[in-house]
Amino acid sequence: MNEQTRSYTLGEALPMEMARVRDQVMPAYIAIGPPGAFALAMMRAELDAATKAIMEGDTVAMLRHYESLQGYDT
Repeated sequence: MNEQTRSYTLGEALPMEMARVRDQVMPAYIAIGPPGAFALAMMRAELDAATKAIMEGDTVAMLRHYESLQGYDT
């Protein structure tokens, strides 16, 4: 099964989405300087909350943060 057709569990997908935001999206907002500061603050808060949800095993919060992180794009 290739990566495009593979189904991921929430426990796998959320950390992957967190990495995408941290490694791909955030650098683009950092590069634009002060205009990106508000969005960066929102992303950081979302990443912190997602990490907390994972640590607590809060599946509902994990899903909510996963969907929210998917909304960030470059």
